[in-house]
Amino acid sequence: MTTTLLPLRQQPRFMALLLGGFALLVCGSVAISSRLTAPQILLRQQEDTQRLLTQVLPNSLYDNMPSQDEVTLTLDDQPIHFFRARQGGKVSAIALFASSRGYGGDIQMLLGIDAQGTLTGVRVISHTETPGLGDKIETAKGDWILGFDGLSLHKPDDQGWHVKKDGGQFDSFTGATITPRAVVKGVHESLQLFARHSAQILDQSPVGSTSTDKE
Repeated sequence: MTTTLLPLRQQPRFMALLLGGFALLVCGSVAISSRLTAPQILLRQQEDTQRLLTQVLPNSLYDNMPSQDEVTLTLDDQPIHFFRARQGGKVSAIALFASSRGYGGDIQMLLGIDAQGTLTGVRVISHTETPGLGDKIETAKGDWILGFDGLSLHKPDDQGWHVKKDGGQFDSFTGATITPRAVVKGVHESLQLFARHSAQILDQSPVGSTSTDKE
């Protein structure tokens, strides 16, 4: 019986090698492209972050680039992510991420707090609250969120840190009390955390450092 040899290009081994080589070429190209574009991507991310931070950190509070002074600390057994604003190398304020459970899910917030513990701004950066009701926490839908500016842990007192329906000083929304209640609670708890750990949060570590600490 005569065995007919297939042309090289039709042999399974050749096809496997060809596919393997092509896969390596594609992976190599992706790796090189990622390495070349990584610095630009990082720069764009820092610029986007900086634009967000300017909403809660007044320019008068810093002479550095807070988006490049990023820190993560483990406080009260949870990682807390924030950015530090500096004047003359000294931390003058921080921008702190916080979350609170609203009516439709988690409400993600960004808070600006100066070194004395006073709020310099609060913004909701994402939420799933009911359109037309709970979405009044957005600056695009109203100025309710601006009412936190200038407040601190003791201004108002503990009772004041509730919506008016619960005996506090903050307005709620018609048909959507749960949403503002959640935001007030999240802001208040963030101020309490800042008060407990201000020494660590305001630590004068080198600019651009990222660290993890735990008591």
